[in-house]
Amino acid sequence: MAKNFNAPDYFNVDDLLTDEHKIVRQAVRDWVDRSVKPFIEDNYEKAVFPRHLIKELGEIGAFGPFIPEEFGGAGMDYIAYGLIMQELERGDSGVRSMASVQTSLVMYPIWSYGTEEQRSKYLPKLASGEMVGCFGLTEPNHGSDPGSMLTRFTDKGDHYLLNGAKMWITNSSIADVAVVWAKDDEGVIRGLIVEKGMEGFTAPETHGKWSLRASVTGELVFDNVRVPKENLLPGVKGLRGPLSCLSSARYGIAWGVIGAAMDCYDTALQYSLERQQFGKPIGAFQLQQKKLAEAITEITKAQLLAWRLGTLRNEGRATPAQISMAKRNNVAMALDIAREMRQVLGAMGITNDFPMMRHMMNLESVITYEGTHDVHLLITGQDITGIAAYK
Repeated sequence: MAKNFNAPDYFNVDDLLTDEHKIVRQAVRDWVDRSVKPFIEDNYEKAVFPRHLIKELGEIGAFGPFIPEEFGGAGMDYIAYGLIMQELERGDSGVRSMASVQTSLVMYPIWSYGTEEQRSKYLPKLASGEMVGCFGLTEPNHGSDPGSMLTRFTDKGDHYLLNGAKMWITNSSIADVAVVWAKDDEGVIRGLIVEKGMEGFTAPETHGKWSLRASVTGELVFDNVRVPKENLLPGVKGLRGPLSCLSSARYGIAWGVIGAAMDCYDTALQYSLERQQFGKPIGAFQLQQKKLAEAITEITKAQLLAWRLGTLRNEGRATPAQISMAKRNNVAMALDIAREMRQVLGAMGITNDFPMMRHMMNLESVITYEGTHDVHLLITGQDITGIAAYK
């Protein structure tokens, strides 16, 4: 495994960052090197999520960094959030997924669309890691088309009755609270906060994954679950609610996967300078230099894309379509680099002495979840032509 990680910054992107950005990034980088890197391969092989990291993630400010301090967040900007996601994914996509869901898919909707009581009750505990959250949108038969969801809740006077099921839910079986999107009696999509322990609410875990093995994935099943009326998120109706959450999470992914690509690139670069064949380091051969040069080029382009997107998001000007473009481009970039950097290591690249295969398998999920590679392409297509090809 690569020692003394050297973060690639070919175009001096660091010059565009504030001192606070660099301090936050370094703190998370050090934590990843100390608390994730030494153990993640073993967790991955055993398909066990390192639950002891949850409280530590809270302590380093990885949950809700852009949430105001009054609700337990750090009150930082979106570039700081992106840099945190980048460093976490350099450790493992599963660790970043956990923090991404907690932040963008649970804390964000409660902060944006919840009542003051809901914010005060849930956000500080989610920020500290005392409470774990998950997000229920995708269903067994409705993934890219969430508007066709079947999960429903009915008004029973003093409570709501929730029925349905969600699938491919990160944190499902360990979550204390779920932000669930379901249709009301009029067929309008609304958000509900569902707590663990509510009768009829179960969260079976999904096993047999070859990707995101160090992450908890499962289902949410609702069988006549009584949800208090005060658990409805009053601030949004329709698909705009869950899609705004996904925009926040996709933004984090666009940054996060750069970390995975960096890890693969830096590992391969160091290996290429140490591994000798035909009397010289393999990094002296043209085809190895081609792989490395193309990798640093693509990483640099992704860094600049993410930085610009972060600047626009800080200004409130980043569009969902721009976020889609960055998510799609950067995930594909990271997956390609994981594959190419694995080849630099030859057979050694398939072992868990090095991170490439783990990143590669993780990224096969990341390129699919929160909007598939193809659907994000069609979002860009709709944005530039005005025609929705996926309908």
